[in-house]
Amino acid sequence: MKIHIITIFPESFISYFSSSIIWNAIKNKLFEIDFYKLNDFSNLKTKRVDDKSFWMHWQILSPKPLSKAINYIFEKIWRKIKVIYLTPIWDLLTQEKSEKLFCELDNEFIIICGHYEWIDKRIIDKYVDYCISIWEYIISSWELASMVFIDNLVRQIPNVLWNKASLEEESFSKKLNRQKEYPQYTKPRIFEWIEVPEILLSGNHKEIEDWKKNNLT
Repeated sequence: MKIHIITIFPESFISYFSSSIIWNAIKNKLFEIDFYKLNDFSNLKTKRVDDKSFWMHWQILSPKPLSKAINYIFEKIWRKIKVIYLTPIWDLLTQEKSEKLFCELDNEFIIICGHYEWIDKRIIDKYVDYCISIWEYIISSWELASMVFIDNLVRQIPNVLWNKASLEEESFSKKLNRQKEYPQYTKPRIFEWIEVPEILLSGNHKEIEDWKKNNLT
């Protein structure tokens, strides 16, 4: 999978993409990412990429640098690919939708990280294939939202997770009927006078599977 990210702050990704599952996916060449600093596509001497929204009091990202960045990527790879815009007011991401997107995005796509209040609606109308919200709240930097979205997608890539069962049987997975996962325990058997449920120590696979089904939340 390869993701092209258009952002004002590419440096904000460094720490997260240098650790854990994402870093292992990059090292093993299962995941690749290219950053495009939006300011580099500004025609202004100041490299500014925002302006005041008409009749409003806030700043939004201007259409010209965004359009220039998107077309630069299309020309660079010799084809058009899907474009995603992270925003708080559109389609709410769920695990089921994410699995569908994983199949539709064809292993290469663009993410636009908004900033300030919005981006010019004409960019959405002309270029954007999916508007995605990670939840119903507002954050200042949509770089954060894109990291959440990317993490969710990358762990679906075959061989990214060491244990395939981890992906098949987890909260909101198809196998669990999109429900939250059952409780889990590890050693010690007794912790602060609270014991692990006896059934999980029985070795009876059928009864353990029944317990798991009955304890989905």
